[in-house]
Amino acid sequence: MAVSKPEYEEIKHEELELIPSLAKAPDLETYVPGHRTCAGCGPALTYRLVAKAAGKNTIFIGPTGCMYVANSSYLCTPYAVPWTHAQITNGGGVASGIEAAYQAMLRKKKYDGSFPNIIVMAGDGGGTDIGLQAMSGMMYRGHDALFVTYDNESYANTGIQTSPTTPYGGATTFTPPGPKVPEGKKLWPKDVPAMVATGHPAVKYVATASVAYPLDLMNKVRKALNKKGPAYLHIHAPCPKGWTFDSNRTIELGRLAVETGMWTIYEIDEGERKITVTPKKRRPVKDYLALQGRFKHLSEEHIAKLQAYCDEKLQEAGLKIPATPRTR
Repeated sequence: MAVSKPEYEEIKHEELELIPSLAKAPDLETYVPGHRTCAGCGPALTYRLVAKAAGKNTIFIGPTGCMYVANSSYLCTPYAVPWTHAQITNGGGVASGIEAAYQAMLRKKKYDGSFPNIIVMAGDGGGTDIGLQAMSGMMYRGHDALFVTYDNESYANTGIQTSPTTPYGGATTFTPPGPKVPEGKKLWPKDVPAMVATGHPAVKYVATASVAYPLDLMNKVRKALNKKGPAYLHIHAPCPKGWTFDSNRTIELGRLAVETGMWTIYEIDEGERKITVTPKKRRPVKDYLALQGRFKHLSEEHIAKLQAYCDEKLQEAGLKIPATPRTR
């Protein structure tokens, strides 16, 4: 049983209104120029959109990963709000301590502002692998914080090694294709949003998002922050370097992932699951794979496995999308 938090109702929280359109998105930027991310970096765009949605009253926790190393070199950071570095193992633990400190200061009248938006920004290593235990502890104890996993499907910071979210068939430095293992990675990815939603009763909001659908992403950040208690957001963030595609195609790859079924976008709000982005047409998974060097070694047999995987995912989600035979 998760620890109850009756003080939530007593402490002043800022209510964030949903954004009606991209044209009406906030002008304020709190993730600003001054970093060294790659051209077309999906995680950097994720950070910018999350920061824009959260606003000025925000504290970021950055576990070690791409967005720590590229964003804090030479004692220079792009954050216009408080930010703290956490180890890749303990982002959820650091967020828990910050949240508990603010709860105590507010109760003791030592701080008279509104409760801050406490957001962990972890890569798939810090969110689904090495940092999973601390994230789970934060959820279990019921801390009022948002845990975001920006998912570029590899340990990209340290040389593009495989992670629990690297797709089946993905070539990484730890899963190179060869005569004995022609497909590269043989394992299927973890479904961490389902793990959180099923295993953590204190979490009232779980969602997936993509940088290719910025309005959906920003509004999910606001929905998550408006909840009293822990929330989880898993964001698909294409990586030109790790996936080997042209840096001007980041958004195109994000959309293709959704159109092919390699990524599904939904939310689970107070236990109610809802698909929030439904593409108008279904694309074959081959269209998505063909644009990425990490899949160039796959045979028709391997592609058929990925197609069957996507078909099953969409069927389970209840998505009925008209198919289109177009290929690139």
